[in-house]
Amino acid sequence: MTALPSLFAITLTALAALAAPAYAQDLPTVTISGSAGSITLDRDELEEMGLVSVKTHTPWNEGVIDFEGVPMTALLERAEATGETTTVTALNDYSVDIPTSDFAEFGAILALKRDGEYMPVADQGPFFVIYPFDSDPALQGQPYYGRAVWQVKEISVQ
Repeated sequence: MTALPSLFAITLTALAALAAPAYAQDLPTVTISGSAGSITLDRDELEEMGLVSVKTHTPWNEGVIDFEGVPMTALLERAEATGETTTVTALNDYSVDIPTSDFAEFGAILALKRDGEYMPVADQGPFFVIYPFDSDPALQGQPYYGRAVWQVKEISVQ
C-alpha cells in the first residue's frame, strides 16, 4: 500500500514537469515585418535587446510614468525592416500609420513595463508605443497621442 502514494507523487511530479514549458510559451509576442521578411519576438527576447526608460506624462495615466522598452529604431533594425511608413496594429485590430522617421527624431519606444511592472493586456499591455511626450511640447497632442498604440501585436514597415 505504500507504493500507491509514491506512484501518485511521481505521476504528479511528471505532469508538473510536462506543464512547466507551457508557461514559457505564454509570453506575449510582437511580429515585425518589412521587405526582408518578418520576425516574431517574445517579451524575453525584447528585454535581451536592452531596455531604455522614458519618463513622461500621458493623457491616459496619472502623473509621470516610467516606461521601459526597446527603442523603435533598434526594433526595426533587428527585423531589418526599412521604409518610410510603419503601421502599428493592436490586438483589437486598431492600426495607425506612423512616419518611420518619428522613431529616430523623437526617441519613441515599444514599452514592455510601466513603473517597473509588465503591463497586462487589460491595462494597455503587453506592448505600448510611447513617445517622450514631456520632452517636446509639439508631442503633447495630435497626431502623436494617436500614434501611441497600446496592446501592440504587429508592426509592419513599408
